[in-house]
Amino acid sequence: MVISVFLPLYTYQTSPHTEGPDKDISLKQSHPNNYQFVVALKFAIEEINRNALLLPNMSLGYGIYNAGPTQDDTLYIFFIWLTGQNNIFPNYSCRSVEKSVAAITGTTFEISSLIGTFLELYKYPQLTIGPFEINMNDSAKFPSLYQMASKESSLALGMVTLIVHFRWNWVGLVISDDEKSVHFVSDLIPEMEKRRVCLAFMQMIPANQMFQMQNDDVYNSPIVSNSVKVIIIYGTTDSTVGVLFRRWEHILPWKIWVTTSEWEVITSMRHFILDSFHGTLIFSQHHGEISTFKEFAKTVTPSKYPEDIFLARLWENYFNCSISKASCKSFKNCSSRGSLEWLPWYHHDMAMSHGSYHMYNAVYAVAHTLHKMVMHEADKQEIKNGGKMKFPPWKLNHILKNIQFMNAGGDSVTLKPSEKVHVDYDILNFWNFPQGLGYKVKVGTFSSYLPPGQQLSLSEDKIEWNTGIRQTPISVCSESCGPGFRKSLQEGRPSCCFICSFCPENEISNSTDVDQCVKCPDDQYPNTERTHCLQKDVTFLAYESPLGMTLATLALWFSSLTTLVLVVFVKHQKTPVVKANNSTLSYILLISLNFCFLCSLLFIGHPNTATCILQQTAFGVVFTMAVSTILAKTITVVLAFKSTAPGRSMRRALISGTPKFIIPICTLAQLIICGVWLGTSPPFVETDAHTEHGQIIIVCNKGSVTAFYCVLGYLGALSVGSFTVAFLARNLPDTFNEAKFLTFSMLVFCSVWITFLPVYHSTKGKVMVVVEVFSILASSAGLLSCIFIPKCYIILMRPDKNSLKAIRNRDRWK
Repeated sequence: MVISVFLPLYTYQTSPHTEGPDKDISLKQSHPNNYQFVVALKFAIEEINRNALLLPNMSLGYGIYNAGPTQDDTLYIFFIWLTGQNNIFPNYSCRSVEKSVAAITGTTFEISSLIGTFLELYKYPQLTIGPFEINMNDSAKFPSLYQMASKESSLALGMVTLIVHFRWNWVGLVISDDEKSVHFVSDLIPEMEKRRVCLAFMQMIPANQMFQMQNDDVYNSPIVSNSVKVIIIYGTTDSTVGVLFRRWEHILPWKIWVTTSEWEVITSMRHFILDSFHGTLIFSQHHGEISTFKEFAKTVTPSKYPEDIFLARLWENYFNCSISKASCKSFKNCSSRGSLEWLPWYHHDMAMSHGSYHMYNAVYAVAHTLHKMVMHEADKQEIKNGGKMKFPPWKLNHILKNIQFMNAGGDSVTLKPSEKVHVDYDILNFWNFPQGLGYKVKVGTFSSYLPPGQQLSLSEDKIEWNTGIRQTPISVCSESCGPGFRKSLQEGRPSCCFICSFCPENEISNSTDVDQCVKCPDDQYPNTERTHCLQKDVTFLAYESPLGMTLATLALWFSSLTTLVLVVFVKHQKTPVVKANNSTLSYILLISLNFCFLCSLLFIGHPNTATCILQQTAFGVVFTMAVSTILAKTITVVLAFKSTAPGRSMRRALISGTPKFIIPICTLAQLIICGVWLGTSPPFVETDAHTEHGQIIIVCNKGSVTAFYCVLGYLGALSVGSFTVAFLARNLPDTFNEAKFLTFSMLVFCSVWITFLPVYHSTKGKVMVVVEVFSILASSAGLLSCIFIPKCYIILMRPDKNSLKAIRNRDRWK
């Protein structure tokens, strides 16, 4: 039984050079790296033939055919195999006996799909060793085609997880312009967007256009002109991407390449200190190790396999052997010690590659299928012909599609795509320093079926970077925004490209690259760097503060002064100065002023509900009493001068004490306003966390602003009325007429409170309280000073004028 194998053992490559990219593409050359697939084929065949338990009394053989490098070459070789002769006649075979039972094809989609299209006409079993292809997974189009590779469903997730792990967010992407690459991009882009990784560029290179490439295709490519540090390469190495990849290596130092195991990193021998592909990160599907493969590869020589013309060509190229053109089997000047392990790593790697592993499993899959068929049908006469087995290959399909076995590496092998869901990836780091080392070191693994956060396992200390230093390179569009800053996106640019903006007022960020800053709670404020919130200090107009202490001292001093004036007036109540201006009203006014000074103390200290209510009501009531007393005194003066004619009604009003009723009536009206205020929306304690930076101010909220201004409005109306009456009575003749003093005192009082309104509205927090306290003290002090200080001066300093004798003498001189 023979297995037919179609492999690209020749390819297009750039020729060796010392510096700079070649201008011309070389013609067809041998592909020594792909010869490892042949070594794996021979290794598996010989293992099976030595195994007495597998296909007993039967031998497996093989036929090797070169596929490519062009489609015409592949078709020509395929039809030679199909017809059995060089003169090709479609649908006609010159073979007398059909020994081939299955075909193994690879390593590209183009080769496998082209051959598969014809093999499906015969339901011929076909196993592919190349990367998994979505298009070849169509059971309706390729019912007898089996892919040995697993679907790369988690490759995009693995690459993005690796990129995020290194905090890269600015990467480039170069792919082949084929359906497989497009499918990869459709998986990659959503993962990148989900993890906030941006594409600096994406270059899709048309496949199979290597002969049309010009130097501009190399030098003007975005991969050359862009400054991005990390580049993902995905595509087939035999395509245009592969050719460009080999040429870019000369002009792209210090790039970090992320690619797959299908990409054998091929470099030319140059004398650079550090290779351009040193540090490349490779995702390779994990597979068990076939321990005896390397030892077998060392024994593969032309003398052992004289019929292998491809092996003979390798020896001719690398060991200076001359091959006889007549037989292609006679060698001259060959070293008997020639071995594949002596070839440079970039031409032949002794470690079993991914494709070779698939070749090994494909051969065993065919062997196990044949074994089952032989065991099940050996007693049937229709498959016996003179003791030799003979059956059509298409009969293998119903067994082959369900075959499952354990290989020598300990891995379970199945040809069902649905059972090859979970794929583990080995992450390899390519070391090529010193030049020519070509060592791939396993630095991590990726398992998509594990929980997030545990999928990627990485040994960063083992990774060698092409920068020549141990520190992880940086690949970002914009530098990270540190704590205290937020990202501000730039219009028309990717989300990874941003500027760092300082957090707004009262907001912080305590981590890097935040989209939005976080507001501090109301009881906290941000520090200067906007990196964390600090607890605000609770403050109010306290007695202990300099300003509170000053205002309290002034209030008590003025209160004491008012009390002293009251004592003076009581002590000299029999004197003309005191008696002439209605001593009772003077006493009431002094007591009211004393309460005005003392009510200012309600605004100082820690506010509470009681003080908040008393602040406004006490202020309104005591000032109303004081102003109404002044109004009563003014009216008394007017009535006194208008009642000189006997029998007049004004004289009766003065004698009956009518002015004294003004005080309770006016005060009662203010009490009603305050009562309505307290009944509807009373003042309450409020915390102000926004007025002053870093402080929470405890103040009294007035509750109803309308009620507050009603109190002020009523008080203002009384003040204007008192000022008007006093102003009209200012020129009335009398020795102790105080109308002028009342007029001036009301002018001061009104000026203070008119000034109070705009200043009060332009301030907040503690300053509002200070302005109100100062207005209370200033207006009260103005009343006290303007009305009573002149009288006290006469009583205390000029007692000679405070007597009836002095008054008569002064009138006599007039």
